Amino acid sequence: MKKKLPLLKYIITFLSLSFLLLFVFFSHQPRRSITLLTAAATESDLKIRRGYTSYDAYIQRQLNKTLNPKLREIWMTRDWDRKIHVFSRFFRELKLRNLLSNSSKSLCIGARVGQEVEALRRVGVSDSIGIDLVPSPPLVLKGDFHHQPFDNETFDFEFSNVFDHALYPRKFVAEIERTLKPDGVCVLHVALAKRADKYSANDLYSVKPLLRLFERSELVRVRKVDGFGLDTEVIFRKKNTIQHS
Repeated sequence: MKKKLPLLKYIITFLSLSFLLLFVFFSHQPRRSITLLTAAATESDLKIRRGYTSYDAYIQRQLNKTLNPKLREIWMTRDWDRKIHVFSRFFRELKLRNLLSNSSKSLCIGARVGQEVEALRRVGVSDSIGIDLVPSPPLVLKGDFHHQPFDNETFDFEFSNVFDHALYPRKFVAEIERTLKPDGVCVLHVALAKRADKYSANDLYSVKPLLRLFERSELVRVRKVDGFGLDTEVIFRKKNTIQHS
């Protein structure tokens, strides 16, 4: 009987260690799976549309909309006052939250004929300009939002409602963060609840991809809006990376 006790003790110890190792192994599996699923979901929440054989082909596709004479007439007549009114309301709300001020040097990205630039000026933000593939003086300069024609840290505030037209979303965001000053604010209006128009280059299904793309900024706010088919406003503030000794 005495000889069997040590053997039984070894068996119990072995089984205990085995169960402990199994517990540790399986307890870590769900966490890894969640991480992988989250990453996969984030990637699938931003999809680039196929069909562009070259960057020139993409640019031409965008120009087909911007240069459409019927659309330009609508933008300059029927839509002009209506859009300025709506944009002005958005910008006034941002001023009330101290995200925009009269002294903010501001840029509107993909501004078409410049309704949002005019709206900024009307609410008191006089140092405002827009860029688009086709210029519309004096409100909009010629510029590709994948390669903004401005120096680093130029603007205090940048606004865009054309994220869906970016063929290279990472480059689109990188240019915003390059030209924003530290503590500068970026406001995007995007469509999540429905698909964007036929000229869009990407489809966004949640704000998660934006959180990953804005590597040098902090999320300030996400809210629902009604902005000409765009349903969500996402606000970022560029981090101030200045080191104090």
